[in-house]
Amino acid sequence: LGAGDAFMSGFLRGYLRDEPLEQCCRYANACGAFAVSRHGCAPAVPSWTELKHFLDHGSEHFRLREDPMLNQPEIGALAFDHRSQFEDIAARHGADVGRIGAFKSLVLRAARQGAGDWPGFGVLVDDRYGRDALFEATGSGCWVGRPIEWPGSVPLRFEGGADVGVTLREWPVEQVVKCLVFYHPDDDPALKAEQERQLIILQTACRETAHELLIEVIPPKGSQVDADTMARTVDRFYAIRLFPDWWKLPPMELEAWQRVQAAIARHDPHCRGVVLLGLDAAAEALEAAFAVAARQPLCKGFAVGRTIFGAVAEDWFAGRLDDDGAVERMAGNYRRLIDAWRRHRQG
Repeated sequence: LGAGDAFMSGFLRGYLRDEPLEQCCRYANACGAFAVSRHGCAPAVPSWTELKHFLDHGSEHFRLREDPMLNQPEIGALAFDHRSQFEDIAARHGADVGRIGAFKSLVLRAARQGAGDWPGFGVLVDDRYGRDALFEATGSGCWVGRPIEWPGSVPLRFEGGADVGVTLREWPVEQVVKCLVFYHPDDDPALKAEQERQLIILQTACRETAHELLIEVIPPKGSQVDADTMARTVDRFYAIRLFPDWWKLPPMELEAWQRVQAAIARHDPHCRGVVLLGLDAAAEALEAAFAVAARQPLCKGFAVGRTIFGAVAEDWFAGRLDDDGAVERMAGNYRRLIDAWRRHRQG
C-alpha cells in the first residue's frame, strides 16, 4: 500500500527542516495512516495542506478516504488540448501547422510560471500537436488530462481509432482520459444511442487500463438549454451506467448547479467532482461564473484555455509577439484566473 514510503516522506518533511524528531514522527505516522486508509499508493500520500489539517483537527473517520475535509482535490488547469482551433489560427496567418507544437510548449512554460507553487496546477494537452508539452508535463507532479475524442465529431469518434482500449494501453496511467461529447438529452434518439454507446466503450477501456475518465459535455449550438438541461444529462448518463471520475461542464446559474450536484450525489457519491470549462469566455464573464461555481462543493476548479491563450496565439502566429512576450502574457492571464478562483473559493 506504500505505507513505508509514505511514512518516510512524512519523516523527511520534518527532518530536512531540522524539526524535532518527535514532530518528524508525527508527520511520518500521519502520512502512513493516509496511505493505508485511502485508495491507491502514491496518490494516497497527503499533500501538506491535507496533512496539516489532519494534525490540527484530527478526523472523525477511521477510514480517512471517507472524510470529505481530507479529500478535496482542487484543479485549475490550463487547457490547450485544442487541435482544430489551432489549425484555424495557423491558417489565418499563413503559418505552418508545424509551429503549433512550438507554441504549445510555450503554453506549458507559461502555465508553470503562472501557477507558481499552487498545488492545484494542471494541464489539458493533446498528443497530435502538443506531444512535447504532454511528455514534459507527465511525471512532473501536475494534474494531466489528455483528449481522446476526434475534434468536433458528432457522433462521437476517437482520435486513435475505434479500438480505444488499444490506444489507452500506451497512455501513462497518470494521464486522465478527457472526452468531449456534444450532447443534449433531447437529441435525436439514434444519435443519442450512438454517442452513449461510444462513451460506454470508452469507460470500459478506462477501467481495463486503470485510467481516470473525465467526460466533458457541451450542448450543441442552437439547442435549448435551461436550468434542468445539464442535470438531465447527468441523470441520463448514470442511468446507462456511466460513472466518470470527473465531469467537465459549462458555466451555469445557481439553480442549474444545485440540480447537477443533487444528481451526482444521488448516483455517485464517490465522484471526484466537476471542473468548469471556459467556452472562450471573456475574463470578466469567466470570473462571474467563478463567483457561482466556487461556492459549489462538487466544483473542484476549472479547465480553461482560449480565455488565457487565444489572443496571444493570434499575435504570436502573426509575428507580432515573440516567445518571451507570449509566455509573459499567458502566465499573467492564467495567474489572474487562479487568483480569482481562490478569492471566490475562500469567500
